[in-house]
Amino acid sequence: MESTDVSAGIRDALARGDHAQALAAASHAVAERPDNAQAHRLLAVAQQAAGEHDQALASMDRAIALAPDDAQVHFERAGLLLGARELDAAQAALARSIGLDPNLFGAYVLQAQLALGRGDLDEADRLRRLAVRVVPEHPQLSAIEGMLALRRNEPARAQIILATALQRYPDDAQVAYALGFAYMAQGHLAFAEQVFRNVLARHPDARNLHALIADLLRQQGRPDEAVQELAPLLADPARATPGLRRIAGELELAAGRPERALPWLRDSLGAEPREPRTLAALMEAWRRLGDAGQARSTLDAALATSPEVVDLWQARLALEAPGSDATLAVVARWLTTTPDAIPALEARMALHDQAGESDAALALAERIVALEPGRSSAEFRLIEGLLAHNPAAAIARVEQLLAGAATPQGQRLLIGWLGLAQDRAGQSAAAVASWMRLHAETAANRLAPWQPGTTPDAWAAPAIAADAAPIALLWGPPGSAVERVAGVLAGTLPAFRSDRFGPSPPRDAFQRFDAIAELANGAMAPADVVRQWQDGLPARGIADGQIIDWLPYWDNLLLLGLRAHAPSGLLLIALRDPRDLLLDWLAYGAAVPPLAMRSPTEAAEWLARVLDQVADLHEQDLYPHSVLRLDAVLDDPQALAELVGTAIQTPLPPAAVTPPPRFAAGHWRAYADALAEPIAILTPVARRLGYE
Repeated sequence: MESTDVSAGIRDALARGDHAQALAAASHAVAERPDNAQAHRLLAVAQQAAGEHDQALASMDRAIALAPDDAQVHFERAGLLLGARELDAAQAALARSIGLDPNLFGAYVLQAQLALGRGDLDEADRLRRLAVRVVPEHPQLSAIEGMLALRRNEPARAQIILATALQRYPDDAQVAYALGFAYMAQGHLAFAEQVFRNVLARHPDARNLHALIADLLRQQGRPDEAVQELAPLLADPARATPGLRRIAGELELAAGRPERALPWLRDSLGAEPREPRTLAALMEAWRRLGDAGQARSTLDAALATSPEVVDLWQARLALEAPGSDATLAVVARWLTTTPDAIPALEARMALHDQAGESDAALALAERIVALEPGRSSAEFRLIEGLLAHNPAAAIARVEQLLAGAATPQGQRLLIGWLGLAQDRAGQSAAAVASWMRLHAETAANRLAPWQPGTTPDAWAAPAIAADAAPIALLWGPPGSAVERVAGVLAGTLPAFRSDRFGPSPPRDAFQRFDAIAELANGAMAPADVVRQWQDGLPARGIADGQIIDWLPYWDNLLLLGLRAHAPSGLLLIALRDPRDLLLDWLAYGAAVPPLAMRSPTEAAEWLARVLDQVADLHEQDLYPHSVLRLDAVLDDPQALAELVGTAIQTPLPPAAVTPPPRFAAGHWRAYADALAEPIAILTPVARRLGYE
């Protein structure tokens, strides 16, 4: 994939108006990576800026062929059409306006579109307003205004602008394109599908829209129809690109047909071995079919021609038992092929650690930092080695690295390490200060914790449980390491869903913190909690209603809907001693969802309110539930799998990946002085939940 520096250089050249330099840089990027959609997209923008409109459209079409389900590329193609394909119509309109320069409007439109392409929204809006003075009403201006609203995350406003324009100009493809994206941004997938079908009906040559429509069908839980939608493209060798074949394989997987997915995915991997989505889909298909032998042979063949692709080696390693002779053999092949490949050296370092060969692991860590100074995996291993014998030296090494950190991301990583080193050295107050420095620096990019609701003093009797597909909900408070429970479930159960933490989460009450207030003030009916959730299951690939849904938050007010309309579900609550929860949140952050911490005391007060609800639910047995006490099993994969399997009455194997250890249970006692006030706040609810 092209570097960020190259991309930034092209955009900078465009912003300066140096179209020749932008075109040269973009052409070089395409020559370097002819299979990279982003490179072709930037070349299209540069070509358009240089006045090469036909070439720009061809480059954008190539980008779509390489990434046919990338809505953003389709969106930019629609923008490209604004400036490149409708200037004659603009001039005809201007000719009817006496005294106006017929070239002025087209220039404004083209410049506005270029500004949109480089992300300069204010400049695009300025140019749009200038164009409005020339031709007050024109569909291109509505399309630009709607696209601006979309880029500014105002999809509802964009929809109003574009729907109104489409009523006036029903044959304008650019307005229709933009309206389709406005619907997509709001989750109105069926409306977006219909808009794009209308465009395709009027412009049959826009065949790439089939892929976008297929993706919309997939999101609506209709993978069979999505495969049929792709058929015209797949039948055309010129259009059946690796990206399109990958999508076909993913859709066959979603339809429950891994045997039909494999040919598409193998072909796609053979043509583009660097595509991680293809590899992930293939691994899933092999897992479902239980065909580890074919997986090994296919990956070995890919590695024979593309030994530089790290993802292929890591996938090959995933097929072998950790620490086994087969794993050692794969790593040895990797190092023989690329002896200085840092990921290969890291894999060998991890194997040394698994075998208890600390000196060999440290030697490899030294080699890695010699090849790439500051490499986090090796630096952390060296620091771990120092912590075992000389904590003060470990702290000094981290402080030295921190002084030379070149990026904010690197600084944040090192501040976290510094806190862990200070913790290991027994410097509790200093560790708290380091971790709070980290929280302060990341607060702007994190969510404010939700406001817990006030639950009823008395609950109506739950509904009588009827026969229904088994459902379970998983949740854990910050610091619980609930993601480890999710890892156990995800590795075995196809019904498990973690998409609430991905780029396209469901849009139901379980996703939105503000649903708590809506339930409290009556803006949302309790029945809607379950109805919205169930209505969204097909789009998440759940056809039979059976799901284990990992939730970003919990509040007992959700029980108003669940007790009445889904009484036979199971709530899984990941839990640890509340004081350890606070310490873990402080040291490691809350990743799912990413919650901000303003101060340990404020976090403790909030956590106490949330956990009091858990205690209420448990003491009053308000809903079928299982409290997964992770204190003793958090760093024991086998015991963790047994605990989770017992809760859902299904034997489960341990997670394939063993994460680094967290603080041992009861470590909060080392912070009895440094966190005295927060610990005092949490102690009453800790005792309610059975902790001393």
